[in-house]
Amino acid sequence: MESTFSSPAEAALQREAGVPGLLTPLPDLDRVYELERVAGFVRDLGCERVALQFPDQLLGDAVAVAAQLEETTGSKMFILGDTAYSSCCVDVLGAEQAGAQALVHFGPACLSPPARPLPVTFVLGHRSVALELCVKAFETQNPDPKAPVVLLSEPACAHALEALATLLRPRYLDLLVSSPAFPLPVGSLSPEPKPLERFGRRFPLAPGKCLEEYGAFYVGGSEASSDLDLDPDLSRLLLGWAPGRPFSSCCPDTGKTQDEGARAARLRARRQYLVERTRDARVVGLLAGTLGVAQHREALAHLRNLTQAAGKRSYVLALGRPTPAKLANFPEMDVFVLLACPLGALSPQLSGNFFRPIVAPCELEASCNPAWPPPGLAPYLTHYADLLPGSPFHVPLPPPESELWETPDVSLITGELRPPPAWKSSNDPGSLAVTPRPQLELAESSPAASFLSSRSWQGLEPRLGQTPVTEAVSGRRGIAIAYEDEGNS
Repeated sequence: MESTFSSPAEAALQREAGVPGLLTPLPDLDRVYELERVAGFVRDLGCERVALQFPDQLLGDAVAVAAQLEETTGSKMFILGDTAYSSCCVDVLGAEQAGAQALVHFGPACLSPPARPLPVTFVLGHRSVALELCVKAFETQNPDPKAPVVLLSEPACAHALEALATLLRPRYLDLLVSSPAFPLPVGSLSPEPKPLERFGRRFPLAPGKCLEEYGAFYVGGSEASSDLDLDPDLSRLLLGWAPGRPFSSCCPDTGKTQDEGARAARLRARRQYLVERTRDARVVGLLAGTLGVAQHREALAHLRNLTQAAGKRSYVLALGRPTPAKLANFPEMDVFVLLACPLGALSPQLSGNFFRPIVAPCELEASCNPAWPPPGLAPYLTHYADLLPGSPFHVPLPPPESELWETPDVSLITGELRPPPAWKSSNDPGSLAVTPRPQLELAESSPAASFLSSRSWQGLEPRLGQTPVTEAVSGRRGIAIAYEDEGNS
């Protein structure tokens, strides 16, 4: 009975945090985790307390790394193992709770700017790259030496891109090398001219060039990777890259290449389907998927304004990492919008275990803003900061009298005509969501309340003020099949 409906209490104490991964040999620890550079970072700042953030798969090396850094720098190291949200984001809240003066992030990172100013350095890792095999794969996928191509990679292979470009430049005339867009230190000046930043990378484009003219060659991943286990970093590249340009990937270990055009088309078709589901939705759940990334409060207010303008009701939910069991407690929601970093917003969307779709802020913008997208925009934006005022991609909502709100719209899923939203300004007193009844009662016009009223079981009825107060008495003793007052019968 216990194993069928619940887990024993001892299981919670014996459960592992995640896949620990293989331990790194001690002689390779300095090279893999760049301990010399990290120690210089700590000494330059003069920090006495430093937080070390590890993803689950690197926790096996955390103790050895912390001990060696303490011995080298003399500073106190604190290991941040688990995070409330995605492990790719800088956990500034956990570092502040430990009283840390700086933070070192190990493993894959989204490189999103933190919400609070804290000195941070990143160690992306060093995955071995077979350069000769990658050169042959590049030449096979790009036979034209004059075609413009960008070299991309997963974070752990970024160290090898310059060496790969050195071998290719004698033949290829227009070769662009991307680099991780690490956040600039607080108070530092940005370089001039400022390179283009997109997809968490910097692209040193020549004057007069644009990124949409280039094809892409991605170094990373593995040979056996399907759409379901696709890395979120590669997903946002495939979604945001210009659809008419070639995109190929190469396994850094074996040099096996794959044309990603078909997979990119499937991902874009999936995004279009989610946009249609969001347009049909009446109740939207806004999942607060981050508290450590900058401008998350402004983005949450922007999403609430979008749903209100489109005539939808929204509810803000703070649940930590979304799981199917957590979201199943809110069946009245038609869709969920995950407000997270670019990688965190794409992580749960390929899973089919959730009973309601989980969409990104870009899909909500496309479904609620009739002026979206602006002409010439890339097909998909991965960061919610690109939707906010001040961004070159921001598109304000049309005024209430605009004809865009009256454009007929037919659902591609149900085939029904969608009614135009009753758009009203938040300052309009007539926009209050209460309607008077003849009995001078007020009832909230809420889709969630309507859903609750249609359920067969609505919870325990409190009956406040209607139940008489009685004196407490002793109850029955024993178990259900043999109470003490029932005798031996």
